Amino acid sequence: MKKIKVGVLAFQGSVAEHIETTRHAAQKIGLAVEVVEVRTKESLRGLNALIIPGGESTTLYKLCLRAGMWEGMKNISNIFGTCAGAIMMAKKVRHTVEGQETLELMDMEIDRNAYGTQINSFAKAMKTALGNLEAVFIRAPKILSVGKGVRVLSANGGKICACEETAGKRYYLAACFHPEFTTTLFHEHFLKKAAC
Repeated sequence: MKKIKVGVLAFQGSVAEHIETTRHAAQKIGLAVEVVEVRTKESLRGLNALIIPGGESTTLYKLCLRAGMWEGMKNISNIFGTCAGAIMMAKKVRHTVEGQETLELMDMEIDRNAYGTQINSFAKAMKTALGNLEAVFIRAPKILSVGKGVRVLSANGGKICACEETAGKRYYLAACFHPEFTTTLFHEHFLKKAAC
């Protein structure tokens, strides 16, 4: 596998945790990875992959737009979104704020803050296609439906919690929870896909 450059959108959310987990995941699978923080249009250049952490999806959209990054983000071949990042990747979103847009990359419909407010956050042991893990849900969205080309990786009580989509040479991974807090499994999987 080649050396790859992975950006972590660094406006909000668990940026430091994603960076650390990405580095640990790369070590585990023996992959040379450069991880960089992304806050400007210029910092998107040369990226093989982009991770979009949680946060507030409306705010993330406005910050990316203000930085002139929005269209450039759509050109990244491999994108992994957690929580708000998953919302930003969806083609359809319920309960958006007026004027809010998404990258419209993944063939899924998602509902913002569907699990409730911050006080409704929880952690749960879950089985996924990548292995068992402790999933942390913080003001989490729910994936309501996915298209035929989308593979479901995990579900909670019948509700989709993580999925992936390969579209030509593009690869997208979305999780409603925050794997960066408890496991390297999702980051390992993402890096392997990005390095192909």
